[in-house]
Amino acid sequence: MTGDDVADTLAAMGPRLRAARQHRGATLTGVSCATGISPSTLSRIETSRRKPTLEVVLQLAKEYGVSLDELAGTAPAAQPRTSALRRFGGDKAVLPLTRYVGGLHAHKHVLPAVQEPPARPGQVSHDGWEWLCVLYGRLWLALDDQDLVLSAGDVAEFDTRNPHGVANAGPGGPVEYLIMFGPQGERLRSRTPPAPGSRAR
Repeated sequence: MTGDDVADTLAAMGPRLRAARQHRGATLTGVSCATGISPSTLSRIETSRRKPTLEVVLQLAKEYGVSLDELAGTAPAAQPRTSALRRFGGDKAVLPLTRYVGGLHAHKHVLPAVQEPPARPGQVSHDGWEWLCVLYGRLWLALDDQDLVLSAGDVAEFDTRNPHGVANAGPGGPVEYLIMFGPQGERLRSRTPPAPGSRAR
């Protein structure tokens, strides 16, 4: 690896660290408390204004549950891991469909059934762009001051710097939905061919 290769790897590591942290749902303050690394240092590393030391990279890799190869971008491509089901607060289950260290990634969420009408979802905001598609059930999407109820087949996309949150719109059964997330603001691009007989403009 040449000097330029090392510089490029270090430059790309900041966004990968940020993507890994966001996937864990962790804040800079929370990671700081867990690792002893100041929030300002973490922020400068994530925005590539500071090169991380090996000690810091090892700490963060352990905290985020990722390998050094993943953070360096040298890990071999992995097949989707259908057994890597993760559970979060409120019994929400998340099934990773891709790696979570930079670039577009996808995962499937399942919200359990609820018996009572839910409270308005709590909202978060962070860098990135999100595309969401409901597979089953009814999903309550609180997007800034808007409230949307999405059913199977409905799609929404939004800038995640806007406050947003989701909940099962119940009562009823569970809700299943897919999320594509671009931590650097990457968006999906439509490449639908023109209909037969139509003329290009």
